[in-house]
Amino acid sequence: MSEHQFISSDVKLGSDVRLGKCINLYGCEIGDESRIGAFVEVQKNARIGRRCKISSHSFVCEGVTIEDEVFVGHGVMFINDSFPRATTSSGQLQTEADWVVEPTTVRRGASIGSGATILANVVVGENAIVGAGSVVTRDVPASSIVAGNPARLLRYLETEMRIGE
Repeated sequence: MSEHQFISSDVKLGSDVRLGKCINLYGCEIGDESRIGAFVEVQKNARIGRRCKISSHSFVCEGVTIEDEVFVGHGVMFINDSFPRATTSSGQLQTEADWVVEPTTVRRGASIGSGATILANVVVGENAIVGAGSVVTRDVPASSIVAGNPARLLRYLETEMRIGE
């Protein structure tokens, strides 16, 4: 670990994981042969599968599960709270006890374009492609291409473009 990497002792790193500079990893799990780019944060209780690429400046928050062979472009943001607030109804600063983590799952072989935002309670289907800059507000079907704000279905992939088929 270099002076520009913070990796807490509770992080589970698989074999041959490659880590960029200026990263922040704590309480997470990263599978074999995955690559984590510079300026990436992966929070506790997040899981990244095997042979994934998480590009620079991305944020993988608590409650996110990224399955095997997933590509995450530069500056992708995951969200785990549909109604975020700084304070409680009584005006006190919120703590972890004041909200519930909402899960997000990215299935095997999916690709998420740079600058996309993936909201909470969403499943990005196997082999799906999310266009750059998209805002994903609902589930993405397997082997589909979605884009826009909010992301909309554009079409389905041809069989030869799918991972592992």
